[in-house]
Amino acid sequence: MELHTEIAGLAAQLGAILTNNEMTITTAESCTGGGISYALTDTPGSSAYIERCFVTYSNDAKTELLGVARKTLEEFGAVSEQTVYEMAQGAADAAQADIAIAVSGIAGPGGGSPEKPVGTVWFGFYLQGKVLCERGDFSGSRADVRVQAIDFSIRKIISLLNA
Repeated sequence: MELHTEIAGLAAQLGAILTNNEMTITTAESCTGGGISYALTDTPGSSAYIERCFVTYSNDAKTELLGVARKTLEEFGAVSEQTVYEMAQGAADAAQADIAIAVSGIAGPGGGSPEKPVGTVWFGFYLQGKVLCERGDFSGSRADVRVQAIDFSIRKIISLLNA
């Protein structure tokens, strides 16, 4: 699988920032299925800042690997601000990482609802002991939504690190 050139460039840019700041990163991915960690590990030398990442597609995986509360999943659903908050915190804790990116969304073509249509993606960004959550609304095919979510997440963490 070949990365989109732009995403590969962003991943390399993020890798340089992490290396220069001696920081580590992890991911907790649902709808992107490991795409963010794939992009990050495509950069040579990424083992200096990535030890482990998590693909937690099912609710059981979110609970067992990241410590997301079953009550959170039952009350708010997997695609929610509350869930990605807990995913980001749980991934950072489990990987003992400085930074975590958590993603959960509805890539489609099915699975959407009026409240959470296809293309709805929630992101959680753990940085310096705090979690910032943000909702993205993407369009296109399943692959398009996933690529847009990967691109957004890497751009956002670069922006947060450069702030």
